[in-house]
Amino acid sequence: MDPETAGGAVERHLIRYSGRAAFTPEVITRAAGTSVFTESGRELLDFTSGQMSAILGHSHPEIVATVREQVAHLDHLHSGMLSRPVIDLTRRLAETLPDPLDKALLLTTGAEANEAAVRMAKLVTGRHEIVSFARSWHGMTQAAANATYSAGRKGYGPAAPGNFALPVPDRFHPDIVDAEGVLDWRRQLDLGFDLIDAQSVGSLAACLVEPILSSGGVIELPSGYLAALAQKCRERDMLLILDEAQTGLCRTGDWYAFEHEGVVPDILTLSKTLGAGLPLAAVLTSPEIEQQAYDRGFLFFTTHASDPLPAAVGNTVLDVLVRDHLDKRARELGTALRGQLDELATRHDVVGDVRGRGLLLGMELVGDQALGAGGADRLGAAVTRRCFELGLHMNIVQLPGMGGTFRIAPPLTASDDEIARGVAILDQALTDAVRGL
Repeated sequence: MDPETAGGAVERHLIRYSGRAAFTPEVITRAAGTSVFTESGRELLDFTSGQMSAILGHSHPEIVATVREQVAHLDHLHSGMLSRPVIDLTRRLAETLPDPLDKALLLTTGAEANEAAVRMAKLVTGRHEIVSFARSWHGMTQAAANATYSAGRKGYGPAAPGNFALPVPDRFHPDIVDAEGVLDWRRQLDLGFDLIDAQSVGSLAACLVEPILSSGGVIELPSGYLAALAQKCRERDMLLILDEAQTGLCRTGDWYAFEHEGVVPDILTLSKTLGAGLPLAAVLTSPEIEQQAYDRGFLFFTTHASDPLPAAVGNTVLDVLVRDHLDKRARELGTALRGQLDELATRHDVVGDVRGRGLLLGMELVGDQALGAGGADRLGAAVTRRCFELGLHMNIVQLPGMGGTFRIAPPLTASDDEIARGVAILDQALTDAVRGL
């Protein structure tokens, strides 16, 4: 029987779970380093690090060795049992973080970590209202989905009461400006909380945000914003939860993106980058908050909490990040990539903005004026298709009105030559796509 094509598999057997977004047209057979390979033998540079997760590249030899050894020795336990990999990883994570983030819970996905964080915040504060950004993405499980505004809210019945959206401080598309026409984020933040206070029933529990919105368009918070947001939370006795699923563990050039602003959250969630492509997530908080949660009977007992196999992988990820100074590498490689993207912007009028930090960069196309309504979305889709044809996997924000924004996040282990090759393909794809529309 001939191998089934990707399109045939979708038609016959697969539930389509990505909204309106399409699967890639070819079946992937293997991956190594910064590349994935198709059944037809084509090589694609992977500028999405899998699902924005494989920070060490694909099939990193030390990750492979850890999985082989650990799965043969100790893979899964009852969630009430502890193993040495779990104990070591919780200690080592705390050592990478400022005080008082000393207590950790190990889980599987980002949605699960955010679910646990919100549940803990509600229990500790005795309140239920959650604030997050209007273009947020925190996951598809209940509490995480209720705090997600970028997609997935329509058609599934009522959301849980007490979820409020905060306007996004988008400097490229400012909604409140000063006399110079620049985003006035302080006035925007004040107005946002004025509206939240007006709607609140007096039960504000926590604010859950990403320090750099990823699915929301790679929006880096303005300098000073995170500190001002933390102050708003303190004034209302709310907890600040930072979701660093995509920004944590060196991707932005710091070990954690919040360090860039010197703001320490009450609760931190990690996922994606922690497992470097394997399902591993963590919730970290202070001993004081953990004690309060414990005293009130905190319950988040799941099948794969504290599993030894992914915890062992997490320890190897930390080994490689520290030994290879990948925070420094992300800064250097990110600076080089940013410079090359900025140079593209000078030659392609459709590139409206380049933004981000380290190796989490965004590039926004502006095609509406030349191509009419929805032009940027159509152009983004065309550039993505052409990149794929030329040997580069790129990711656009798969949301209506934002399809012209690319999320560019190659592995931290990518070479200088791979970065340059990827940008050259993107350059050609931009030229070809514009000509074709």
